[in-house]
Amino acid sequence: MNVDTILGKALRGERIGLEEGAALFASDQVEKIGAAANEIMLRKHPDPITTFVIGRNINYTNVCDVYCRFCAFYRSPDSEEGYVLPNEAIFQKMQELIDVGGTEVLMQGGVNPNLPFDYYLNLLREIKQRFPSLQMHSFSTVEIRKMQELSGLSSTEEVLKKLHEAGLDSLPGAGAEMLVDRIRNKISRRKGSWQEWIDTMKAAHRVGMHTTGTMVIGFGETAEERALHLIRLRDAQDECLRGGYPTPGFLAFIAWTFQPDNTNLKAERVGAEEYLKTVAIARIMLDNIDNLQSSWVTMGPEVGKLSLSYGCNDFGSTMMEENVVSAAACTHKVNTNLILDLIREAGKIPAQRNTKYELLRVFQEGERADKDFVLQN
Repeated sequence: MNVDTILGKALRGERIGLEEGAALFASDQVEKIGAAANEIMLRKHPDPITTFVIGRNINYTNVCDVYCRFCAFYRSPDSEEGYVLPNEAIFQKMQELIDVGGTEVLMQGGVNPNLPFDYYLNLLREIKQRFPSLQMHSFSTVEIRKMQELSGLSSTEEVLKKLHEAGLDSLPGAGAEMLVDRIRNKISRRKGSWQEWIDTMKAAHRVGMHTTGTMVIGFGETAEERALHLIRLRDAQDECLRGGYPTPGFLAFIAWTFQPDNTNLKAERVGAEEYLKTVAIARIMLDNIDNLQSSWVTMGPEVGKLSLSYGCNDFGSTMMEENVVSAAACTHKVNTNLILDLIREAGKIPAQRNTKYELLRVFQEGERADKDFVLQN
């Protein structure tokens, strides 16, 4: 299938199907695909602004009974290395985030069978009481399903409604990995099917929460499976937008690469070219999701900067703290002022946003962050 024909179709505003998407993934014409993706991005975002959010990952527990082969972070429920952070330690981390102008908390842990549903509800209520300005963009779909199991509630939607009322603002796309059961059974059999992931996201949309979509490449998936993953996200977004739900659905899409070090799943590390091709194809195929985030945390700041020419309009989070990817010996870190530099080097104007992609501050030429945090190794 001719790449030029497929890209021409996309540039005319027509949808790319499964076979066409697979042909793009199989192609080595990365720069050509990237140029088309950049043009489509500029149509959606004509202003030369690249956004970012000042956020913090808080891994409240590392205890997990899902045992994903690709994870180097978790500890089994009987491990002496397992932990649950005290609430006061969580609150201190949030105060540190506020102190540097942060707004977003990505709170995720293992799937801990020892934490009752009330733990989450009470924690969210206290967070919102203490830190009403913070946006809780937290918990994975598999954590949500564990909460349902422990709560005794009859549906995921009921669980999400109670969490939303307690203070959960939005749901991140963690746990998608690859929305194909062949791959999911290989890497994380106990994490649930692709349909369960999608159904949890749809339930979040119905109760009024926006979400993000993600994809991890490098598990040995085929070009067709990568394209199918994107189509399944696109179909779910269509359902949300056409169903009149009280949410914009998936506000953003993020792709990143599997980090094999220190895990039980061995694979070759995916290179920058394959990553850039993936984000470009995502921009081309996901015509109903407005924002694409760069994944500098796995690819490094320089590749992150380059992705801004391959369809990404957002540089993601400053990520003051990150433990899951770091456990796989991937330790790229940046602070706010370095993000400003990288965005400017890409020829863009940096702007701080919140989780809802509302602009909080556009940084003028030469302007620096009022406060910044010190990078820690």
